[in-house]
Amino acid sequence: MLAAKKKWVPRLTTAVDEADVDKLAEAASVTPLVARLLIMRGINTAEEAAPFLHADQQPLLDPTTMHDMEKAVDRIQEAIIAGDQITIYGDYDADGLTSTSIMYETLDQIGANVNYYIPDRFKDGYGPNQAAFDRLIAAGTKLFVTVDNGVAGNAVINQVQEQGIDVVVTDHHELPTELPHAYAIVHPRHPEGSYPFGGLSGAGVAFKVATALLEEVPEELLDLAAIGTVADLVSLTGENRTLVTLGLKVLQQTTRPGLAALIQEAGLIPDKLTETNIGFGIAPRLNALGRLQSAQSGVELLTTLDDERATALAKQVNQLNEKRQGLVKTISASAIEQAQTPENEARQTLVITGHGWHEGVLGIVASHVVETTGKPTLVLNEDDDGRLKGSGRSVEAYNLFAAIDPVRESLVAFGGHHMAVGLTVMADQLATLKEAMEAAAVSQQLADNAQVSLPIDGTLPLAEATLATLADIQALAPFGTDNPAPLFELVPTTVPQARAIGSDQQHLKLQLGDGTNTIDAIGFSMGTALPAIQASPTDVTLVGELSENTWNGQTKPQIMVKDIAVTGTQVIDARMQHLSAHLFQAPGVYLFFHQRLLKKVEQYLGSQAQAVWVGDTKMDLTAVTANQAVFIVDCPDTLADMTQVLSTIALDQLTLYLYRQESVYLTGMPNRAQFAKLFQFTAAHHDVDIHHQLTLVAKHLHIERNLLIFMIQVFFEVGFVKINDGVMNGVSNPAKADLHHAPSYQLREQQIVAEETLLYSKSAALQVWVKNQAAVKN
Repeated sequence: MLAAKKKWVPRLTTAVDEADVDKLAEAASVTPLVARLLIMRGINTAEEAAPFLHADQQPLLDPTTMHDMEKAVDRIQEAIIAGDQITIYGDYDADGLTSTSIMYETLDQIGANVNYYIPDRFKDGYGPNQAAFDRLIAAGTKLFVTVDNGVAGNAVINQVQEQGIDVVVTDHHELPTELPHAYAIVHPRHPEGSYPFGGLSGAGVAFKVATALLEEVPEELLDLAAIGTVADLVSLTGENRTLVTLGLKVLQQTTRPGLAALIQEAGLIPDKLTETNIGFGIAPRLNALGRLQSAQSGVELLTTLDDERATALAKQVNQLNEKRQGLVKTISASAIEQAQTPENEARQTLVITGHGWHEGVLGIVASHVVETTGKPTLVLNEDDDGRLKGSGRSVEAYNLFAAIDPVRESLVAFGGHHMAVGLTVMADQLATLKEAMEAAAVSQQLADNAQVSLPIDGTLPLAEATLATLADIQALAPFGTDNPAPLFELVPTTVPQARAIGSDQQHLKLQLGDGTNTIDAIGFSMGTALPAIQASPTDVTLVGELSENTWNGQTKPQIMVKDIAVTGTQVIDARMQHLSAHLFQAPGVYLFFHQRLLKKVEQYLGSQAQAVWVGDTKMDLTAVTANQAVFIVDCPDTLADMTQVLSTIALDQLTLYLYRQESVYLTGMPNRAQFAKLFQFTAAHHDVDIHHQLTLVAKHLHIERNLLIFMIQVFFEVGFVKINDGVMNGVSNPAKADLHHAPSYQLREQQIVAEETLLYSKSAALQVWVKNQAAVKN
């Protein structure tokens, strides 16, 4: 059994009426599948569907209806006429870089004396920084235009305004209770504005300002607006759909040397670029700049007309992204290892700390830990002064900001929202922070709601998982926030092929089949599911996204796996050659085939662990193991013993230690010559004290000591030797006997077969064997 990591739920809580599907399909001229997906997204009529399906044909909204737009345009034009220095104050992420580039190109085009400043994540932080503004004013700035920031820069902007330097804020972030006293605040959700769509990104707002300044839609800037919109994960509904749809067309034929070079470095196909390529190819590379160094060169990359400079900058960005990936991989491995310590396993929330960790990637690392563990997580780097700084990520059921806010006075710095936070804390307050997070887990009832929901759009038969179906689904693109790519439940009758791929075997490559059709599937970071799938290839169910894969010029449909479940018994292969105390701490029933071993380890059992000897006839194994995890500690002497247990116990989750102190299989059976040598020795030597002289005898005969013990036992059972009080003597003229009939000989044969099957088989083969034996009771 392999449980799904997420809770699969229908995207709609009520069933879709097929009559409504047919009606919409006919009215909107779409397939029933597309009609059903539209209804599941709250679009029920042809009138509602038209702007959604044909976003590129929708007019862009009037920018002058946005709050303070005309005031901002007038002030900028006034500065241009006066020849005043205008500084665009941007941000270091992809949305900030594209916003800055849009504003810079627009002002430069209309003759402004303009420059730009991208704050340094590590020196300036996010948003207006007083020291940075002071330096820019000293350098001659007479007007600031912020992009993708500013509404939260109350203190800095107010002070700058008091100096007689105007600030025009263009932003899209949440509006605080008290806004800065800027000259103008251009914001799509300003309560005093009347703009019809409030979901623009920073780049979207900058694009609307550019439109107002130029008095026409600057189509050449749509590629930048699309990148910023997708990168910032804003809602891909309304006007954003139009911006991204139109922007992708411009991006596919971009004349920007920097973007062309970056697309090439990312290994993307220019004329087939999609929003997914932006989200996973272009945006991460732009974000890597601000994560690892100053992102100032990002604007140059996006705006330069110099091909050589563009190529050089694109290579630099790509190298930084590779460095970022390496840092994330290394730190994530350490963080996840720390998350899996016994102490952290017992916690509902995690605070992971390290030294020398690059602070620019800790948010990504926290996301990886949350994905792996399902627990709200802070990842912090501690400097030499005991100051810990980093980021946190959460799950739907846990408000991370609300959990930490009650102890914000104990922190050096803190900010964020439900799902993500950034903070700084001194080492002596770390315990307070941890306690607050655990207390919030209790008050927010995290344990009852910890599993993240995964909305699905229905079941997709393998026969319908085709390129034609994918083409139909693409009518709903671009996909993203509030318009996710459809996810389907797939139930193959078998998985003919399953293997782990990647440098660390961390990814999963499958072939799904239904007896007639097959389709490839890939699950990133799901390699650990391989043993369960191989053990039960007919019991696999998964949720995935239909996509395409092109290889060697051939394009085929493919499933991108989002979650996977394997029904039936979960068999965990944990075979080991050494036992240690921590192996007996988990709750459950620990089964022993050898009572002597049980006596040795029972002192190490955890408070909710129970040791049971299989040979105890008074014990009802079915009752004992019901609804509990079962651990088989040692290897049985015979396969029949193992089958008896597996077909008897109530089995849901089974962990196999299968410890054997001495391997009979590796030692093997004595050969005829060895038996003959021992026979000759017993005939020639009398009164051999095998209690004290056995090692000397073994050396003399060149037979391994444990093997010699077995041989003597066989001789004793067939009457070749007598043993009294540990003294062995050969029997004169013993009756002929077949050694194979000796009980010890027969037992050893069975032990060898048992060890070969249970100890030395491949993991997948062992799991299949175990599940087959467990099925005997059915």
